[in-house]
Amino acid sequence: MTINHLMMSDLKDRVLALKKEKNTVILAHNYQLPEVQDVADFIGDSLALSRSASRSKADTILFCGVHFMAETAAILCPDKQILIPDLNAGCSLSSTINAGELRSWISEHPKAAVVSYVNTSAEVKALSDYCCTSSNAVRIVNSIPADREILFLPDMFLGSYVARLTKRKNMYIWPGECHVHAGISAQDINEMITRFNNADFLVHPECGCTSTTLYHSGMGDLQKSAHILSTEGMMKHACTSNANQFVVATETGILYRMRKENPSKEFIPIKEEAVCKFMKMIDLRKVHNSLLNDVYEVKVPASIARRARTAIERMMELS
Repeated sequence: MTINHLMMSDLKDRVLALKKEKNTVILAHNYQLPEVQDVADFIGDSLALSRSASRSKADTILFCGVHFMAETAAILCPDKQILIPDLNAGCSLSSTINAGELRSWISEHPKAAVVSYVNTSAEVKALSDYCCTSSNAVRIVNSIPADREILFLPDMFLGSYVARLTKRKNMYIWPGECHVHAGISAQDINEMITRFNNADFLVHPECGCTSTTLYHSGMGDLQKSAHILSTEGMMKHACTSNANQFVVATETGILYRMRKENPSKEFIPIKEEAVCKFMKMIDLRKVHNSLLNDVYEVKVPASIARRARTAIERMMELS
């Protein structure tokens, strides 16, 4: 074992001891580094982690993800301390719209229902009627009366996909997109499908870089139908499918967990460049520092949290 491995092993032991000592639960998004996933109590997508946060009995939640996710935990768990190991872990999709821009948009459509993708700030959620995930966006839009206008934000690819499936003619879509990831075109996807023609094609929609894949799928641009699944749905499918190869359209961080749970099967990313630099900002040293020094605490003002909580709870009820 190398010196670096010994140091990492020691750091991991310290993290595990500290979280027990401080009654802390560690939540890690699927796209986190392997070393962070290995010390987490729960691993999942943003919705699954929101549920874990709301059920937790711990005094402190250490959220290894990006800032809007820690804000959501703070909104759902006002009696707990919420920590994030790096305050700079943001989200390029979330940053495409702010509260001022949304207020201006609402003023142009004062009677519209506002549906915000979960990748948004607490201030934007507080101005929204509903939050949504990619997996329940269609259900939420269909629950809104057909004659009511809808403002959908911020992901234009997910919005276009939902508008097509729901056949809404009165749905306005904010022109936001995930700038972190390399774009995934229909040509990219079809080349991979052709190359690995016996593989199952899995799409995890809770990722800005794959909302384009949903869009292409809905438009009929792809040569093969996709299994559009949640994180746990993907994991279950990988375990039960007779296929030995899987082409996976999401951020590449999830491949660590998939390979760990299915060592005899092959998992191939739709594009190697589909990596979120913000998710990779958190490492084991930062997790240790966060536990040791109670940094960095994420708080949401009560007035914003109260309004945002309604939109989040509607998302969870309709998921």
